[in-house]
Amino acid sequence: MNRSIRPDAVLVQAVIAGALSFAHLHDLASAAGQTGWKAWAYPVSVDLLLVAAWRRLRNSGPSRLAWSWFLIALVASLGANVATAGFLDLANPPAWLRFGVAGWPALAFLGGTLLTHSPNPAGDRVPVPSAPAALAPEAVEPDPAVALAADDAPALPATPASAVPAALVDHARKVAADHHARTGARIDADTLRARLGVPAPMAAAIAAQLT
Repeated sequence: MNRSIRPDAVLVQAVIAGALSFAHLHDLASAAGQTGWKAWAYPVSVDLLLVAAWRRLRNSGPSRLAWSWFLIALVASLGANVATAGFLDLANPPAWLRFGVAGWPALAFLGGTLLTHSPNPAGDRVPVPSAPAALAPEAVEPDPAVALAADDAPALPATPASAVPAALVDHARKVAADHHARTGARIDADTLRARLGVPAPMAAAIAAQLT
């Protein structure tokens, strides 16, 4: 089945931006004394480092290593765009520009090697905030063996309603509403205990507050 090719605005914009950035990097390298094929190799090197860093972020998750090299390559690309816009005299480039362009291949090789071959240890990962404590009971599935053992355990004293955390009651209301929407019946204390993974006295106290 033939599928018609329709131009996408984002894709067209990406192609334009990539072509301009590629040309600016070539012009900057050429102004810094890199001629012929060497001037064309610089934009390829910058783009490959960007791709390697982005793939590391996508495949291994956020890490300081990947973000550092992604920002280095991005600064190199943006710097070339700004430098070729008239902010630098490319006819007489400063010494620091020649130094940076000359040292880029070694820097890009180091970054590509680290991104490709180095592991992603736990200490290198960017910490991700954990879920709120009030949502924790929903993610925990009670063990059937534990639930069976709880049924055989001696009766425990009733839990007063005031001892039940308000956040747990709010969560129980959501569980009860979901149970009612699926079954058409009100949730009982035993089902509530199994869904929340709490002792029977606390489940009874919560069920009493849901009436």
